[in-house]
Amino acid sequence: MSVAIKVENLSKAYQLGQIGTGTISRDLERWYARIRGKEDPFLRIGESNDQHSKSESNVVWSLKDINFEIKQGDAVGIIGRNGAGKSTLLKILSKVTAPTTGKISGKGRIASLLEVGTGFHPELSGRENIFLNGAILGMRKKEIQRKLEEIVDFAGIERYLDTPVKRYSSGMYVRLAFAVAAHLESEILIVDEVLAVGDAEFQKKCLGKMGEVSKGEGRTVLFVSHNMASIKQLCDKGILLNNGIVQYSGKISKIISSYFINYNKQEVFFENDDFSAKKLYCTNAKNQTVNSVTNGSELFIKVLLEVKVQNPNLGFCIAIYNGMKELLTCINTFHIHSEIASLGTGKHEFVIPIPKYIFNEGEYFINLHLNSSSGDLYYIIENCYTFTILDDDKRRGGIYRDSWPGQISLVPNININVVQ
Repeated sequence: MSVAIKVENLSKAYQLGQIGTGTISRDLERWYARIRGKEDPFLRIGESNDQHSKSESNVVWSLKDINFEIKQGDAVGIIGRNGAGKSTLLKILSKVTAPTTGKISGKGRIASLLEVGTGFHPELSGRENIFLNGAILGMRKKEIQRKLEEIVDFAGIERYLDTPVKRYSSGMYVRLAFAVAAHLESEILIVDEVLAVGDAEFQKKCLGKMGEVSKGEGRTVLFVSHNMASIKQLCDKGILLNNGIVQYSGKISKIISSYFINYNKQEVFFENDDFSAKKLYCTNAKNQTVNSVTNGSELFIKVLLEVKVQNPNLGFCIAIYNGMKELLTCINTFHIHSEIASLGTGKHEFVIPIPKYIFNEGEYFINLHLNSSSGDLYYIIENCYTFTILDDDKRRGGIYRDSWPGQISLVPNININVVQ
């Protein structure tokens, strides 16, 4: 199988604050280095792209020495935390921006959907923008006309086709933009996180189309999303970015596991005069720290707090979200305030058991809300732990061959009474 995209020693640096080196002589030195194909003499090497810390330099490396190959027909998921360099990488691959160093070689035309409105002219109608995008990809007018009806039908905006796209909602924009990118004859399809704008039905439709494009038509798909369920459904391979470098690449199941393991290594920390929050984690019935269990097994959420004073002014809430970031439940300490108020100083572990067959299979995210005993909010720690529920095949009984439907996975005790 031929190589669709090859990336060699790719780096991208951005200058923060005011653009320029500060003097004309240094600007000329930078320009002279660029025309000779040399690296910028004023870039500082070795600084990590940490959004939470202030650097001595006003230059940040969004990507640093990236190397990978993508085969033709592969569906590749690119994952990582915010600021890892995912969108920058896609912009470089789409030729929206140029790399600072390194090179990219590719085979075939690229259609990309990077953000709402990219590549559309707001004054042109939906129909005119379809032809404009096709022309940019190098397609002939007859080729675009042949695909026009299929694009309009997929986007579901036939009524507004001849209306200027500046009057479209963000959802309509994304529907048309994705339909254009997926149906025009490009060999490589690049999709950033914009699908989050669409509704759940359209997201499902888009995932189905990307799967068809990759597996049915042999086209290459690069997909960025924070929804791990969507990534897992579509992609067979993945790339994990961390602070601008490729941390792992390979099978998507291993990449997602590595992402969650690294994500959950970070300890929760908050401190005030009454207490400090040390850690939140999950264990199984054997008291082993886990990132995944079957829905037929017990799961325990544990919060480690250190109390500094007698009768601490302390409370907390655990909010659990599904992969679509929908709130499923909140578990709070409201009913045990008297027990918390009587705690002595020292470290205390709060254990919250999650019964069997409550959550269906999928990825789940925990937010920790720290508050006073009266309910005043101190701090919210978002996505402080992520866990995966795997399906227990024993209860399926041949009815559902795919995932069990619904958000919960309840297996009730069903009693049968004789009615006279």
